[in-house]
Amino acid sequence: MGIGVWQIVLILAIVLIIFGAGKLPKVMGDMGKGIKSFKAGINEKDEDNAETAKTIENTTSASVSAESKDKDSVKS
Repeated sequence: MGIGVWQIVLILAIVLIIFGAGKLPKVMGDMGKGIKSFKAGINEKDEDNAETAKTIENTTSASVSAESKDKDSVKS
């Protein structure tokens, strides 16, 4: 049950009536900028999450290495 052709035509007609033909290009341009900004924000969040995961992984690896060194020195 998706959006059919007639629903899209009806939505476009309503948008045209509300905003008018003169403002429509500006509205669409602003919408495009908003979508680009949204995508950039999502990508930035994903990159931050990846960096945080790497930092946690490195910290965990370092602490495991330190613990194993401590255990080795206690055994000696």
